[in-house]
Amino acid sequence: MAITKNKKEAQAKVEKNKLYSLEEASALLKEITYTKFDASVDLAVRLGVDPRKANQMVRGVVSLPHGTGKDMKVLALVTPDKEEEAKAAGADYVGLDEYLEKIKGGWTDVDVIVTMPAIMGKLGPLGRVLGPRGLMPNPKTGTVTMDVAKAVSEVKAGKIDFKVDKTGIVHAPIGKASFSADKLVGNAHELLTTLNKLKPTSSKGVYMKSIFMSSTMSPSIAIDPKF
Repeated sequence: MAITKNKKEAQAKVEKNKLYSLEEASALLKEITYTKFDASVDLAVRLGVDPRKANQMVRGVVSLPHGTGKDMKVLALVTPDKEEEAKAAGADYVGLDEYLEKIKGGWTDVDVIVTMPAIMGKLGPLGRVLGPRGLMPNPKTGTVTMDVAKAVSEVKAGKIDFKVDKTGIVHAPIGKASFSADKLVGNAHELLTTLNKLKPTSSKGVYMKSIFMSSTMSPSIAIDPKF
């Protein structure tokens, strides 16, 4: 495949074998993103863990101080007495049985599902639809709670959940290319600090092996793991 002129220019600006600071990487990323749309910016962090071992599974949530830049679509599966609360907090879809039926039919046009403990039993049979898309609510990520309004408003404000994949890498969005470099630095720092706090005690040796920042279709920029 031919490399476009923009891609060549972008690759030329990223020094091979250099580890950038968060500040340098965030500023450079804005220079090498040429998409006509507002590209997503992501971090890929390789951890020194073995995800096959339960005591080395790294999973958590983080509230990005500057949000994700994406309007997260939230479905609140709640009992009638909680519907107004969920709507007031900004949930895009609110209800129960009608949405359970839609999901059963394959509908998953949402980013996050928030629900209550009493309803989790009804969601179990939908695991095959929700699981592969990362939509199954989980108490650990705050999406199974009696405080539905708080959960919805946190997601809308930029709370994301992340999990190490089977290769030991955490992929997470930290904003959009239209964000200022300072905002990207703030969001990246919050995510990396949270990951550091989640280091399993059973993980030996180097914990953060590598960190790469990239936007949609841009080259990756290597970040100093000592950020």
